[in-house]
Amino acid sequence: MKRVHIFFSGYVQGVGFRYTARRVAQTLGAVGWVKNCYDGRVELVAEGEEPMLQQLLTDLDRAFEGYITNSDVTWEEGTGEFSSFTIRF
Repeated sequence: MKRVHIFFSGYVQGVGFRYTARRVAQTLGAVGWVKNCYDGRVELVAEGEEPMLQQLLTDLDRAFEGYITNSDVTWEEGTGEFSSFTIRF
């Protein structure tokens, strides 16, 4: 199991990003969370098999093409601490 930790930059708040990320993650079977940051970015942490997480990134890039200007992606080993994918506030 892998973990991906991403900070998305661009016009990513106020466009349904968190809700779309949750729907896509849940559809794929990923677990973790997504939240808005005070600096205008969106932070996402997800765990699952690496191909699933790659698909999550691809789907979000497609859904928000023209909105995301940068994705700061870090890959780590999964911890198994999550049981679902949630939106944090």
